[in-house]
Amino acid sequence: MTVSEAVTLLEGQFFYGEEKAEREVASACGADLMSDVMAFVKDRVLLLTGLVNPQVIRTAELLDIHAIIFVRGKVPSRDMIEMAEESDIILGGTKLPMFISCGKLYEAGLRTGGTRAI
Repeated sequence: MTVSEAVTLLEGQFFYGEEKAEREVASACGADLMSDVMAFVKDRVLLLTGLVNPQVIRTAELLDIHAIIFVRGKVPSRDMIEMAEESDIILGGTKLPMFISCGKLYEAGLRTGGTRAI
């Protein structure tokens, strides 16, 4: 699935990186605790979160996550968008809650991905 397909499926929008949204993702991680995200180490992962602070961008950067979708109508700050630009991380958003967002992605076939060695 591409990031663009995921954002469309979630009736979302882009905050940054729409022109790069044809990147493929193989799995998704839905979490508001960045420590949980760090425990979910996979290749080509799409991060879904309701946490809107710079720590999200830093965590994605550290784990080589190239796409984040904010759930529950959360909107990243201008500083976060600038950080995402510098790190080449796509930012999107949806008004849907985390549970529904993850369920829709799962139902559409985004189920597994290869685990990356730490």
